[in-house]
Amino acid sequence: MAHDHGNHGHHHDHTDIDWANMAQHLETQAELFTPLYERALAWLGHKQTEPGLIVDAGSGPGVLSCLLAEAFPGARVVAVDGAGPLLERAQARAERLGVADRFGTLTGELPGILEELDYPVDLLWASRSLHHLGDQRAGIAAFASRLARGGTLALMEGGLPARFLPRDIGIGRPGLQARLDALEEEWFAQMRANLPDSVAEVEDWPALMASAGLRNTGTRSFLLDLPAPTTDRARAYIAASLGRLRDAFGERLDSGDRDALDRLLDPEDAASVHRRADVFVLAVHTVHTAVRTG
Repeated sequence: MAHDHGNHGHHHDHTDIDWANMAQHLETQAELFTPLYERALAWLGHKQTEPGLIVDAGSGPGVLSCLLAEAFPGARVVAVDGAGPLLERAQARAERLGVADRFGTLTGELPGILEELDYPVDLLWASRSLHHLGDQRAGIAAFASRLARGGTLALMEGGLPARFLPRDIGIGRPGLQARLDALEEEWFAQMRANLPDSVAEVEDWPALMASAGLRNTGTRSFLLDLPAPTTDRARAYIAASLGRLRDAFGERLDSGDRDALDRLLDPEDAASVHRRADVFVLAVHTVHTAVRTG
């Protein structure tokens, strides 16, 4: 699963969003996951060795866009997103990291905004942005159409849901995170069904890329393993993630799970994620790649 719910709402609903808070959450998450992304990009570098133009489709605040710029020092990178405030953060990050001279942004909704690119793309990276398009097959076809001959499409979709807690945390019923995962799956299905022009699709990403005329070049999953006892930064991310789940699903939890979640989020409680010694971050993201041959 691993849909990163709540982290991509900016792709479709730009109203009433606290952009500073959203950007901070997205940046914190991407920075924490940087070791995973770096391994994924190193793997990708063996498939697309010297891209001239890289597009990060659905870039958010540009943490990954800048990692792409660092991983491919000969490339120009364009961060594409529907949210201007996030792209302002991306540009500022590129300037801080010294890659702004070959970094640009493009504001608009995927996939149509890609038509505004000046020339074909050598590497199009889409990290969990595709599943926010109602018609994913058409989205992949649009991505493929922007590739140069020999260009690579890299989709980060799927993997495993993140784990922060042991099965039995000593409060409430064991298996709290598994029950939260089930609620997220229901939410995700409803989110997909409610998208404009939503089309139900078997999520066989290599097959969907093949249907767009691309040749499959590999699938690989990458692990983030931040074991207990973990860092304060990881704890803050865990607390923010569980807090978002509490806000989203609190009314659908039984009283025992709700109470357990509230204790996990209370910094004054010895059983909270802020203080307990057994919290960790364990997550898997999957990347699928395909190349345009014609």
